[in-house]
Amino acid sequence: MNWDDTTDEAADAAERLVGSAAERLVDSGADGEDQAVEAALRPKDLGEFIGQEKVREQLDLVLRAARARGATADHVLLSGAPGLGKTTLSMIIAAEMGAPIRITSGPAIQHAGDLAAILSSLQEGEVLFLDEIHRMSRPAEEMLYMAMEDFRVDVIVGKGPGATAIPLELPPFTLVGATTRAGLLPPPLRDRFGFTAHMEFYEPAELKRVVHRSAALLDVEIDPDGAAEIAGRSRGTPRIANRLLRRVRDYAQVKADGAIDRDIAGAALAVYEVDERGLDRLDRAVLEALLKLFGGGPVGLSTLAVAVGEERETVEEVAEPFLVREGLLARTPRGRVATPAAWAHLGLVPPGQAGAKGQQDLFGA
Repeated sequence: MNWDDTTDEAADAAERLVGSAAERLVDSGADGEDQAVEAALRPKDLGEFIGQEKVREQLDLVLRAARARGATADHVLLSGAPGLGKTTLSMIIAAEMGAPIRITSGPAIQHAGDLAAILSSLQEGEVLFLDEIHRMSRPAEEMLYMAMEDFRVDVIVGKGPGATAIPLELPPFTLVGATTRAGLLPPPLRDRFGFTAHMEFYEPAELKRVVHRSAALLDVEIDPDGAAEIAGRSRGTPRIANRLLRRVRDYAQVKADGAIDRDIAGAALAVYEVDERGLDRLDRAVLEALLKLFGGGPVGLSTLAVAVGEERETVEEVAEPFLVREGLLARTPRGRVATPAAWAHLGLVPPGQAGAKGQQDLFGA
């Protein structure tokens, strides 16, 4: 197998994952509708940004100090799960510094020449937002080292022994890198960022504020209980909270008077198969197969995927991360195992406990 074959297989796997995730209301990725709505809902400065208290405080100090010195801000690396606000923070950084922003992504930069073209066209002080920076090609990554540290790149002209490197000076700029997998960044690249922040999942109280703010911007009437119901099912992710709000708004406009309360929110999300902990059809299918067909495990990933009727990658990359984070499923060397919380969530009794309970009932205990 050559490298092109490996790349094609990885691309095919990524396409399958995107296709599976795109159908899920609780997926943290952004589709075209999400991107359009998020543009209208995004806060414009750090004061409006909800949650991530430590990151906001630290970033505020970095930006204020840079403005006081009259210098460009240090390069910033933002890591964390999709939908937590990395793109929004990059735009806030540009706004706080009074600078334009250029947005691109790692997969779009496959050659060093692609990066050189972007860097050479930057204005002084401009913010370059590089999403999914860990997916950038290695030649471009190595060029970025020098650009970040010395504000200079070497452009190679020609090929073979006659090739020459022409140094190109760059104006000072701020790189904001975003990644969902910080561990894949090589240390030389990670070390060149002056400020690194990890975005945490949101607490329900923070998401409730996000829902209230978004509802006001969308001109949707919602009471505190309705906002809390949506926030509790949003998996700690603002993007999911905003998406659920839009679907509940649709339900309220069709089935009620347009106002959202706890009952309306609960009924709407029941239609969309999002339960009180944020699990959807795929999540529950994985748990039900694990509990009902395999007695809670351990069971191999491939066997579990066949039982659910999904690809192995879909179960591992789309469903399992949230189930593990919620403490409903555990990955062990012997296979996947359900936790007591999974049995309780589905209202089932583990086989051993069911037998013990039966004996207690028999003897009147």
